[in-house]
Amino acid sequence: MINLTRLWTGAAQPADDLRYGTAHTSAESSRARKPIVVWNITRTCNLRCVHCYSDSMAQQYPGELDWGQMQDVVADLAAYRIPSLLLSGGEPLIHPRFFDLVDHATAAGLKLTISTNGTLITPERAAWLKEANVAYVGISLDGIGAIHDEFRRKKGAFKAAVRGFRNCERAGQKTGLRMTLTRHNVANIERILDFIEEQNIQRTCFYHLVPAGRGSELQVLDPDESRRAIDTLIARVEHWNATGQNREVLTVTQPADGAYLLHRMEREDHPNLDQARRLLDWNGGGANSSGRAVANIDTQGDVHPDQFWQDMQLGNVKTTPFSEIWDGRHAPSAPLLEEIRSVGLLDERSRQTLMRGKCADCRWFGICGGGFRTRAAFANGDLWGSDPACYLTEEETGSPLATC
Repeated sequence: MINLTRLWTGAAQPADDLRYGTAHTSAESSRARKPIVVWNITRTCNLRCVHCYSDSMAQQYPGELDWGQMQDVVADLAAYRIPSLLLSGGEPLIHPRFFDLVDHATAAGLKLTISTNGTLITPERAAWLKEANVAYVGISLDGIGAIHDEFRRKKGAFKAAVRGFRNCERAGQKTGLRMTLTRHNVANIERILDFIEEQNIQRTCFYHLVPAGRGSELQVLDPDESRRAIDTLIARVEHWNATGQNREVLTVTQPADGAYLLHRMEREDHPNLDQARRLLDWNGGGANSSGRAVANIDTQGDVHPDQFWQDMQLGNVKTTPFSEIWDGRHAPSAPLLEEIRSVGLLDERSRQTLMRGKCADCRWFGICGGGFRTRAAFANGDLWGSDPACYLTEEETGSPLATC
C-alpha cells in the first residue's frame, strides 16, 4: 500500500506502525515477518462483479472449510501472531457462520477487518460488528449510481452499498471505501472523491486492477490514465489537508505509485521529499508484499502469496497449519517462497539483475521492487518480468537524481 496522505502531507495515519515502522527488506527479516492474511471464507456472492478475481456467483461451492477447520485456522493464526486478518469472499456476510467466526477471531485476539460489497449491512448488523470489536469494514464502490450498478451487475447495488456506509456510520463502526481503478470507471474518480467528502468517509483504498478471474477480461489503465488518476488523488489529498480534513487515501497493488510520488516531489521541490523517501525506503515502498507482508487463504484452504495469485499454491490448511506453510517448514512451499522473497544472499541490487524489461534498469527499483509481482507473473509467465501496468516514462526510470 502507498499512503498518499502520509507521504504527501506528512500527517500521521492510523497504520503507520505497520507500514513504516520497521525495515523488512533483508532475507532474514522477510522470513521472520508475519503477514496480513486475507481469508476468503466463501466464494458465494449476491452480486456478479465484472472485475471479481474469484469469479464468484450466487451459488454454493463444494469443498469450503467446515466450522472445525475454520476454528483450527483461527487458533493457528492467533498463535502465530499475525498483525491483521481480513475476511473476504465472495461476500463474507453470506457465510452461515460469519458472525460466529467474527466472535471467535476477536475473542482469540486477532485484529479483524472485513471486505464487503456493503449491500447486506443492516443497522442491526452494523451495530453487531461494532460490538464485536471489528477494527475496520471496507466497502467496495466502483462508481456513482448506474456506473456502480453496471460493475456489480445488479440494479440497486449502489443504493444498497450507500445504506451500508450509513448504517456503519450511525453505529460508530469504522468504515472505508475500496475502489478498483479500471478503464470503465477511471473518469469517475472526481465524483467518487466528492462522495467520500459528502459522506464523511475517513479512509479510502484505490486498487490498480489485477487481471484475475473475471477481471482478466478487463484492461488495466494505460500510462496516461494512471498518471491522471494519481495526480487527481494527490490534488484532493492536498485540498483535504489544507482544509483540515485528515482523510486517509491509499493506493494498492501498484508500488510504482511510490516512485511516481517521489519523482513529483523531486520535480516540485516538495518539503516532505526526504521524509517520504525515508518512509518508502523502510519497507521497500510497499513493493513485493505478496508472499512477504501479505498472504491468502482461499475458500478451499489453499494458501497463496496473495488473493490474486491463485495459480501459485503453497499448501493447504486442511492438512498443514498456515504457520508451517508460511515459515517454509512445509517442504513443497519452501522453494516457491524462497523465490518470491528472494531470500539467500540477494539484496535489492543483485535481485534487480534477475529482472527483465524496464525494471532491469530502473532507478526506482529499491523503492518499487519491480511493481506488483502477481500482475507481472500473469503477463510474462515468470516471476522476473516487468509489471505491464507500470506507467513511469523512460526519463523517469533512467534519471540519476535518485539515490535508490
